Amino acid sequence: MDNDDGSRTPPSISRNWALFLDVDGTLVPHIERADGVKFDDALRRLLASLSAHLDGAVALVSGRSIASLDALLYPLEFAWLAGLHGVQRRTAAGSYQTPEWDDDALFGYVQQANDLVARFPGASIEHNGPCLYLHWRSAPDAASALTSLAEEVEKALPSHRLHRGQHGIEIRPTGIDKGQAIRHFMIDPPFAGRRPVFVGDDPADEPGFAAVNAMRGISVLVGASRETSARFWLPDVDAVLAWLAEHEARFAEEVA
Repeated sequence: MDNDDGSRTPPSISRNWALFLDVDGTLVPHIERADGVKFDDALRRLLASLSAHLDGAVALVSGRSIASLDALLYPLEFAWLAGLHGVQRRTAAGSYQTPEWDDDALFGYVQQANDLVARFPGASIEHNGPCLYLHWRSAPDAASALTSLAEEVEKALPSHRLHRGQHGIEIRPTGIDKGQAIRHFMIDPPFAGRRPVFVGDDPADEPGFAAVNAMRGISVLVGASRETSARFWLPDVDAVLAWLAEHEARFAEEVA
């Protein structure tokens, strides 16, 4: 789906949108260590303003945990968050809606992963409840060993599946994804009845793109062009922020 001018630039933000945003690679660039990512005050102000203009219908939908998202947003308090690709969800009431998963299932593999990354300086892991992320962006030589471990986990744990990325692998519960989280949020106000829009950058965002497409929404891929179900495209994080800021400024003028 292109604009009338044939471009894949997403259309202007409308007040009837429900806006869902990935974080890493979308609002902030990917860096060597995910724990080094920071939100600046300008980004927090932008998110707060967009949320106000869309009557609260803005949510972050991320592979990060909700605790990590809260830390990035602080002191801004964001009502709607989906963490760990939807394993965690929070509503405006502040309640957590986390399915029951066996957090101990990955325990032995976490130690194996720690032993592996110790052999490859720059490689790292993240273990959040029922999810395990293996990263080798800064240690490409670790890719083979960590991939083998991930495939061993997949064989041993039918409850989990692998999600392969360019610089790592995510291991998370089967049946949970960002599309499911978006569909869940769209049931209730302030999202219900609005047009869903999802902006993301990597293969883990594809279920989100598919979900909003099925609801006649708008899907936006960020970054290098690749095979995707997203219908629109922005080249990088700076372009995303410029697009959001442009329409946030327009909303502010309308109010004035």
